[in-house]
Amino acid sequence: MSSFLGYLCSVCRREYEPDQVTYTCPQDGGNLDVVLDIGAIRRQSSSAAISRSDDHSIWRYLPLLPVGPPGHIGTPLWDVGWTPLFRPNRLGAKLGLTDLWIKDDGRNPTASFKDRASAVVVARAQEIGAHVIVTASTGNAGAALAGMAAAAAQPAVILAPRTAPPAKVAQLLIYGAKVFLVDGSYDQAFDLTVEASQALGWYCRNTGYNPFTAEGKKTAAFEMCEQLTDVVGARRAVPLREWLAPDVVFVSVGDGNIISGLHKGFRDLLDLGWIEHLPRLIGVQAEGSAAVYRAFADGAADIQPVRAETLADSISVDLPRDGLRALRAVAETKGFFLTVSDASILDAMRQLGAVEGIFAEPAAAAAYAGLVEAVRQARVDPGQRLVVLLTGSGLKDVRAAMQAAGEAVIIEPTLEALRAGLARGEAT
Repeated sequence: MSSFLGYLCSVCRREYEPDQVTYTCPQDGGNLDVVLDIGAIRRQSSSAAISRSDDHSIWRYLPLLPVGPPGHIGTPLWDVGWTPLFRPNRLGAKLGLTDLWIKDDGRNPTASFKDRASAVVVARAQEIGAHVIVTASTGNAGAALAGMAAAAAQPAVILAPRTAPPAKVAQLLIYGAKVFLVDGSYDQAFDLTVEASQALGWYCRNTGYNPFTAEGKKTAAFEMCEQLTDVVGARRAVPLREWLAPDVVFVSVGDGNIISGLHKGFRDLLDLGWIEHLPRLIGVQAEGSAAVYRAFADGAADIQPVRAETLADSISVDLPRDGLRALRAVAETKGFFLTVSDASILDAMRQLGAVEGIFAEPAAAAAYAGLVEAVRQARVDPGQRLVVLLTGSGLKDVRAAMQAAGEAVIIEPTLEALRAGLARGEAT
């Protein structure tokens, strides 16, 4: 049974019943936090009970989610989450880190972290009887919604900027969504979807607008803690009593909803007494899309829009819609924000691929580039348990991958040509 009690405005702290509001606070437009009955969850469930589950998806965490189970068992809706958490030993050694971990959410059904949010939003849409779900997206959120909606036979409309990578647009179309490419920015597409949802009665999934998106994204925090517990407990040969939280988590930031969702997840576990501390959250922004970083660096209480220009399209945002909660997540966990250049993002893509065999899109690789920069600035303890969250597969943006990898060598189909290429150092 859902433990959903209502909403709390993240700005004015007003409380609302579940049926009083849908998206943001009617008083000040602040993002809404979903309020759960922590006492009921503690009485009815436990970390040990969840760890015994044989459902390896986000739905193993139903006691901690504000929705009931979706229908359509056996579809991709039930295959979201439980992505691998592993130790990149060679990258760790290269950086002088003894306890580095990578969480690869490019392994989700539509190859991005956004499947978590879309699965929960689709479940919510079914509960309230929504006929059409709409979202604005640079590609990943739209593909996630299109895929999850297709699995649930739920009509979906996606508005994306016409500059979205072709691979992401192809995903939108192949899943059968109605797709419109807006001759403008992501922020303009966002505003149009809000207007359309109000005028046409559609249910709006928009990130940093619909409070259920963060509820889906928080499941990655649950997985990090449970998976670390499994590995470390096995290594010690003694089961751990509760789950083990990372010390530090690096995550790329665009509109701010992923980092605020992770914060909500870790906070839920701390309130339940299932972990002992909150990890420090480190937000990484591209230099060309750094509105949240600028507010953090200036100590500002509000976030000023920028003109975003970065090859990391998934975190390219003029005005972050969940920026204030992102700032709060970092402040409350004693973390920090930093920025990375597009050149360092491309280098991070190369390093992840060539050293560890991980194919990450630019926005995902930005988190690893942030770790590299934090190590360079001596802002992390090399002995701490560090997790880098990778949010999407490199297949999402092949054009950027080619920028990172360079061109393949063309030779004649002869052994002599191959040997000549090897001698010139064109291959190894």
